[in-house]
Amino acid sequence: MLSFRPFARSRWMHWVLVPALLLWLSPLAWMLLTSLKTRVEIFDPAAGLWPQVLQWSNYPAALSVAPFGTYLLNSLLVTAGILLAQLTTITLAAYAFARLRFPGRDLLFGLFLLQVMFPIYATFLTNFITVRELGLMNTLWALMVPFIASGYGTFMLRQAFRQVPQELADAARLDGCGHWATLWHVYLPLVKPTLIAFGMISVVTHWNDYMWPLLVTNSETVRTLPIGLGLLAKADSGADWPRLMAATMLVSAPLMLVFVIFQRRFVSSFMHAGLK
Repeated sequence: MLSFRPFARSRWMHWVLVPALLLWLSPLAWMLLTSLKTRVEIFDPAAGLWPQVLQWSNYPAALSVAPFGTYLLNSLLVTAGILLAQLTTITLAAYAFARLRFPGRDLLFGLFLLQVMFPIYATFLTNFITVRELGLMNTLWALMVPFIASGYGTFMLRQAFRQVPQELADAARLDGCGHWATLWHVYLPLVKPTLIAFGMISVVTHWNDYMWPLLVTNSETVRTLPIGLGLLAKADSGADWPRLMAATMLVSAPLMLVFVIFQRRFVSSFMHAGLK
């Protein structure tokens, strides 16, 4: 009887999770099916859910509307650049706030976290003026500079650093390690799940960012993938929904592929990145 209870509990959880999974997949399935229809079928109630003939030509047609190859490269460069900059800044800031002692540390940390309390749109005006004064308008740097630091990421990593036993750092100091060596060999390996969890959040956020790239770019050579989707949605003759859904699938595909490949690592990272 004792061996049956875990099995029954597992089966019960599966029955609960399957409807949730289907609900989560339904928008994705609708988007995929819509991308394979004609414009007439989308607005014809008698056409049904499944397309009569799979319109694979919608995908190359969507790519021909705008230079999606350039947009893809720009999105990769911007997302990767922001991630690398954020991992560097939040690591150094979190280590200083968690393990270094200096006057006004807690006050400075509180002020640093103020940016978390403000919605991102509230900072657009000041960021826009700063980027313009630096002469970075219409460049990839304009897309990255306002996001090289993250108050949320610093808070996450600071909490993770504080969970590392002080005895490990003391042992490293006895072996002759300075702050840099202690951070690299002791702290970073132990907080890797938190870094991965934050990396996921950063990549998804900036890969899908639309408003900021729209504000600071006006050239196709520096625009990103969400801007390309906007070009399809604002056509003079109305949105071409099959092509728009095809382009959306292409934009979402890299994130979904990364999640499928690293699914186990992602789930494990979030489970171990909880704040105690």
